[in-house]
Amino acid sequence: MLDQLLQFDKELFLFLNGLGTEAWDGFWMFMTTTRNSAPLYLLLLYLTYKHFGLKKTAVVLVSIALLITCTDQLSNFFKYGLARLRPCHDPEVSTVMRLVKSYCGGQFGYFSAHAANSFGPAIFFTVLFRNKVKYMGWILMLWACVVAYSRIYIGVHYPLDVVTGALVGSFFGWVFARLAIFAFQKIGS
Repeated sequence: MLDQLLQFDKELFLFLNGLGTEAWDGFWMFMTTTRNSAPLYLLLLYLTYKHFGLKKTAVVLVSIALLITCTDQLSNFFKYGLARLRPCHDPEVSTVMRLVKSYCGGQFGYFSAHAANSFGPAIFFTVLFRNKVKYMGWILMLWACVVAYSRIYIGVHYPLDVVTGALVGSFFGWVFARLAIFAFQKIGS
């Protein structure tokens, strides 16, 4: 059963990765580069300060730092614990896939920290701004999906790596948002 799932994951990866074209490579490389999300994070910081004030913004910054640390370290734990090769290091698929980046990254890829670290803040801010900023959740979820898919497109993660990362990030995003809201109640207005 697990072997069948992993084989399906490889086949789905090759299909999705194979849809790429040189015309779109620049866009997907831009989306997968973490620092290019800085304007979005600055906007979220501004909106947090505008809606919640300085003390609660400090709580949000600490919460986000802990959220990213959690998802990042958990990702490393799984990558080295399970030792599933990235597609670009897997001899079974590396010769027939598209590697858009000039380098592949670390040897192991399960699960995607990029996916976890995009879905975590997306869910966190969706929960935080529920009923405050119209369409925020939809925009953040679209952004997280695009970042997560970029990892398949450029050839460094299998779909299962990305889906697991998205689920882990979503879970921790929800947990840390609830903790931040709890802290907000202790701080008061």
